[in-house]
Amino acid sequence: MDWTDRLHRSLITVADLVNRHDVDARIIAAAGVKLDRALFPLLARIAMSPDINVAELANVVGRDHSTVSRQIVRLEQLELVIRTVDPDDSRARRLTLSEQGKAMMARIEPIRRQWIQDHFRDWNKSDRDRLVQLLQEMVRGIG
Repeated sequence: MDWTDRLHRSLITVADLVNRHDVDARIIAAAGVKLDRALFPLLARIAMSPDINVAELANVVGRDHSTVSRQIVRLEQLELVIRTVDPDDSRARRLTLSEQGKAMMARIEPIRRQWIQDHFRDWNKSDRDRLVQLLQEMVRGIG
């Protein structure tokens, strides 16, 4: 198997792990948060990319625009997300976390951090740092 195939397979495996609903459900439950697990990846993505628009969000989470739009309406109803008009395109909407959304993510983030720390507990610091550095180099310029 070529190195590119091995890399692709590894990246897909990592993406699968990060996107697993059962992992999300455990993290949400451990944080004591009540949120539909289908909404969690959207909320987390908005937290990572404030002012992302609905089309960009749909693209990065690999879902249909209309599905994401309906889910954003639900996040708005839960008062976790604020949708504003995009100053560059009045047809588009920008998404940011509300104060309640930020508070929810603040409860979730330490649980997520602990989950990652537990997974990498046997790695030494320099290997962990190198992994992060290599991943950051890899994604730089991809788009």
